[in-house]
Amino acid sequence: MDTVSTPGSDDYRDSFSSINERPVDDISLEFFYKPHTITLLAVSIAAVIHTAFVRDELNIQDNIWSGICCVVFFFLIISVLTFPNGPFTRPHPAVWRIVFGMSVLYLLALLFLLFQSYSTVYDIMYWIDPELRNFHIDMEKEYAVNCNDLSIIWSRLDVYAWGHFLGWMFKAILFRHAGLLWAISIMWEITEIAFAHLLPNFLECWWDSIILDVLLCNGFGIWCGLKICKALEMREYKWVSIRDISSTTGKIKRAILQFTPVQWTPVRWLDPNCTYMRFFALSQLVVFWQISELNTFFLKHIFEMPPSHPLVIARLVLIGVIVAPSIRQYYTYITDPNCKRVGTQCWVYGAIMVTESMLCIKNGKELFGQTHVSNVVVWLVIQILVSVACVYGVVLYDGYFKPKSLSTGSAKKDN
Repeated sequence: MDTVSTPGSDDYRDSFSSINERPVDDISLEFFYKPHTITLLAVSIAAVIHTAFVRDELNIQDNIWSGICCVVFFFLIISVLTFPNGPFTRPHPAVWRIVFGMSVLYLLALLFLLFQSYSTVYDIMYWIDPELRNFHIDMEKEYAVNCNDLSIIWSRLDVYAWGHFLGWMFKAILFRHAGLLWAISIMWEITEIAFAHLLPNFLECWWDSIILDVLLCNGFGIWCGLKICKALEMREYKWVSIRDISSTTGKIKRAILQFTPVQWTPVRWLDPNCTYMRFFALSQLVVFWQISELNTFFLKHIFEMPPSHPLVIARLVLIGVIVAPSIRQYYTYITDPNCKRVGTQCWVYGAIMVTESMLCIKNGKELFGQTHVSNVVVWLVIQILVSVACVYGVVLYDGYFKPKSLSTGSAKKDN
């Protein structure tokens, strides 16, 4: 007879700990996994003392920058000591604690900006980078022109096309499900059509949307990402301590492999016997993913930043690193009946997504005043219907085409 896990049971604690603060299973070099808190405190204080008393203080802007950097530095040190590392332990739990600390700092910065006026936010950005004063979005620029000239297709395979490809390969490694990935890819093209009247760069020729985006960049990225997942899934994970390796080449190879996963767990988002809550949780994830993608374009449009600006690139890199443990925590939360809480990194990422959206809406009143309500309503309806239809299709596919042994094993997990 099955027992129900309660918040105080061992199964509940083990399930949540595995995604929120996963322990290192096999420690080969104990030195790198001991706390060293006193040493870290001494080195940190010595570095601050040296920087505070030796540096030149004549420039006020440099003083403010140095103070901000010192606050960030100490916050990340505290993150290493106190924050959870999430579901990952490679290359080291401290790396993922720093990632969590950076996500908290980013959320706090967004919350601070949320309570500032539009002009104040602009002044802060100009203070960070005075060159932004010279950049303005050209609203008169024409997009989706010469659509009948198919000879220009290959000229569109620029750095942004490679960015699309790499981005979708990364998404495939995170989701590991072809059906969900194709649904998100197609729905993003629908999203671009719905918001093209607000963001002119969303206007594309038919071949740009269908051939370059969906089939070539997105499709090939999804295929490559899933092939990588398949290779990692079939690989035998047998780790040997670096101290037990005699050759120098072997030690170097083992050190490099430290940056690869300790194991690769196959994912199964849905099965024919999953609960309705799991069904709607996955549909919700598909919709939220679209909103998170929209935030990227609205932020740089409303606050007028070029796509190649360091702030834009830094945000994309940070969000990409944050999403990796967040997706894993969300997956465990909706598939493991013993896990009753969502992981802290996933919680912070959800707060970041909502705060970014609020920041765009608050400071883009003039832009959103031009919104075609019918477009947004149709977009929402399509997003919901396609998300539910896609998830339901995955359930049917798993029920009719996947081996019954897999479905039975997953069903036992949901019961």
